This record gives sequence, structure tokens and C-alpha cells, in this order.
Amino acid sequence: MKIDYNKLLTTAENVHIQILRILTVLLTVDLWFMVLVGCFTGYRFLRYGIRVSGVILALVWLLLYGGFQLLLVWLCILCKRLRIAKRIIVWTFMWIPVLNFGLALYVRGLAKQEIDHFLHKIQLDQVRVERQVCSTRYPLLLVHGVGFRDFHYFNYWGRIPRELVRNGAKVYYGHQEAWGTIEDNGQILKDKIKEILEETGCEKVNIIAHSKGGLDARYMIGNFHMAPYVASLTTINTPHRGSRLVDFLKKLPDGIYRTVCNMIDRYFGRMGDKNPNAYVASRQLSEAFTREFNEKYPDEEGIYYQSYASLMKHGFSSKLLCVPYWILKALDAPNDGLVTVESAVWADFQGVVTNRYLRGISHGDMIDLTREDYRGFHVLEFYIQLVKNLKEAGF
Repeated sequence: MKIDYNKLLTTAENVHIQILRILTVLLTVDLWFMVLVGCFTGYRFLRYGIRVSGVILALVWLLLYGGFQLLLVWLCILCKRLRIAKRIIVWTFMWIPVLNFGLALYVRGLAKQEIDHFLHKIQLDQVRVERQVCSTRYPLLLVHGVGFRDFHYFNYWGRIPRELVRNGAKVYYGHQEAWGTIEDNGQILKDKIKEILEETGCEKVNIIAHSKGGLDARYMIGNFHMAPYVASLTTINTPHRGSRLVDFLKKLPDGIYRTVCNMIDRYFGRMGDKNPNAYVASRQLSEAFTREFNEKYPDEEGIYYQSYASLMKHGFSSKLLCVPYWILKALDAPNDGLVTVESAVWADFQGVVTNRYLRGISHGDMIDLTREDYRGFHVLEFYIQLVKNLKEAGF
């Protein structure tokens, strides 16, 4: 029996949000009853002293308090908008009277934001699915960056492809190697496009590429004369002008650099790479290499090129990219954790993706790496609008 994973995930999301709603309502009711019973119990003790009725009320209050603690624990576990560090803080201080009331109200507020966002998304989906806003003229080819592969059950692009397909898009994956060189990956992309065109009967594809995938795509277009088969190329956080972070790593002793790269090659060889070459692939992201690359492979006529960049506000915006962010900021400028805005700008630049809050948007956030929604930026909405604009432009 074939399992419909998209339907399964949608069902899981609905169940999750319904449980969150129930817990939020129960916590609200529990808090109100705790206050009322607590005030009434205190009044009884002050006026009548210790009596059976007062003791019973005190026991009821203790039961409500135990329920309050239990509900707060589960809300912390299920609320996706509560980060790990904040969960630890809540669990640490939730035993302190009065303070735990404030923490409960804070967690409840985040849970309500998550519920409201989900319900608003459902309303949007009902309208957009009927309109098929992402049904572009040409199919989409999603091209991943360095260090990842297009696995079936752990998608590089997170929830994005499912959302695009639901809104009418035809989505394909580049399936290039995680640590393949630009040249090797370019060949894989060329073969993939030929396969897509033969399968769909379409004349061209729209490419959406993240990080090094943008360079793989540009090489494929220029070196293999694939311009007639590509309608548009959208690059996201692509180091078109290289990264000084790579130039910094190149200063390491060559023996150490090669040893680390050989370890990476062995690992990704077991993961499916047929010809991993982390030593060359990583150095192809240097400023010197990309400078020569840009001269050799300029934009081709007949293709619409556009680019996006994102920006972290500080190193703590991403636990995974905090160290490279600080190094690259010291060497060059504020960045997304791996690439500066100046390097990501290419052709028709559509702007810097960030938010008005302190966190900012990292290199990984742009591909839904953590499967989380952030205040002021919704990655699924970003891609829906991107593809919708391609459709409206005739691509």
C-alpha cells in the first residue's frame, strides 16, 4: 500500500495544532480557577480559621496547581515557537511561585501565536490552492547547496516543496553531489534537465538554487550551452563573489586541510556521493576562484537571473552558524552565517531577507533547515510569492 506522506504530514499538523489549542484553553481555565479558589480559600482561613471546608479548598487548589505545572510542561514541549534555550529557562524557574505565573502567560502567548498563524495559513491555502498560484509555465528545479544531498525522507528544502506542489507547482530536484565539484555537479544538472524535459514535454525549466547550487547551475548553463533550456535562474544566498571564510580556511596547513577533506569524502561517499571532492569543492568558494569564474561564465541571454540574500542580526541568531558568522563578520561584513550580502547580489537583486526582530534570518533558515517559523519571516510564504512572481512573469 502506497503511503501519501503529504496527507500524513498535514494530518499530523492538524492534530498538533488541535492538541495545542486544547492545552492552551485548559491552562487558561486552570489559571483562572487557581486565582479564584486561592482568593476564596485565603478569605475562608482568615475569617473562620482552619475548618474542613477550608482544608478541602486548599486541596482543590493544590490539585489545580499540579495540573498547572503539568500543562505548562506539555505546552513547552509542543509549542514550536519556544526555542530550546527558552524551554530550559521555563523548566528551571517554573517551580518558583508567582514567577511561574508570568512564565505560563508567556508560553501561552507563544502558543496562541502559533495557533493563529496556522489558522491564518489554512485560510490562505483554501484560497490559493483553488487558484493554483504556483502553477508556472515551466517546472521548477530545486538545486541544493554544498554538504547536503536530496534525500527522500530528509528533504534539504524542508516543508517548501510540499507547499509549492500543493499550490500547483511541478517540483524536481537537482540530485547533484553534496561535495561534488562545480564541474561534476554541472554535468549532473545538465542530465537532470534533459530528463525533466523529456518527462514533461516542456521546453525549459525554472531553476531555484541555494548557496553553491547557484554556481553549479551557472556553470551548467555556460559550459554546456544549456541557455535554451533554462527560463530563469533564482539564486538564494549564493556566494557569487566567494566567501572570505574559505580564504581564511585556506590558510590552514595543507596537510590538515586535506585530512579533514578526506574524512568528509569518505563519509559522503557512504551517503551516496560517487565522486566527492571536498578539497576542490570548498576551494571553489574562494574569492579568487569566483572572480575568474564570473569572468568565464557571464549571464546568458534569454534567461532571467535574479538573486536574494539574507542576514543574521548577530551570532546567536543560529546555533549552527554562530562561529562562522563571527569569523566572517570579523574578516568581512555582517552575513547570513556563511555568505555576505555583497557576495550574494547577482543580476536582478530582489533584496535582503531579514526581519525586524533581533534574530535575523540565517543561511539555513532560507531553506527551512530547522522546520520552524520565525516572527517577521515565514519561509513558506517567501517561496510561494517567489514562484507566484515567476508565474506572473510568464515563466
